[in-house]
Amino acid sequence: MGQPAEKTVFTAADYLAWEPAQLDRHEYLDGEVFAMAGADDRHVTVAMNIAFALRQHLGGSPCRTYMSDMRLFVAAANSYFYPDVLVTCSALDQASPLVKTEPKLIVEVLSPSTAAYDRGPKFSHYRSLPSLQEYVLIDLDTRSTDGYRKGTDGLWVLHPFARGEPVELASVALTLPAEKLFADVVEA
Repeated sequence: MGQPAEKTVFTAADYLAWEPAQLDRHEYLDGEVFAMAGADDRHVTVAMNIAFALRQHLGGSPCRTYMSDMRLFVAAANSYFYPDVLVTCSALDQASPLVKTEPKLIVEVLSPSTAAYDRGPKFSHYRSLPSLQEYVLIDLDTRSTDGYRKGTDGLWVLHPFARGEPVELASVALTLPAEKLFADVVEA
């Protein structure tokens, strides 16, 4: 999460009209607009690795994989986000070319400046999405992954994957070897 772009309070409609004309992407959180920080090589490579694996795995299905330029609306938080990777199998989302609202899986690649936000407030907002089944956080420095899955009781359960372990994405029935997830990523 970056710094507030301006102190001006935006409505969601104002944000949607204003944001496409900006050079940088911005997230919208219930009236406040935040500039998104750029990502480094490792971040982009891991996001691409998982997005490509998901796209290949889900080919021919009604599910679609999107990367960080696709906007996600979380109605309960009156907020728009740009997840690193999201998967949706929703017909409503397929009909909406600019904004998705019903993700099944969200993946965030952690950076030192956003890790606490991604684990805390952002996850809290994402949990309000009825369609969301799995939230995955990838730590570049430790090469570990935390997967949170919503159980049938509605509770979120942590499924940690240590360095070198394959990552199981239960929501889409994909097991991704660590070597594939971190392919071409240089150690820090």
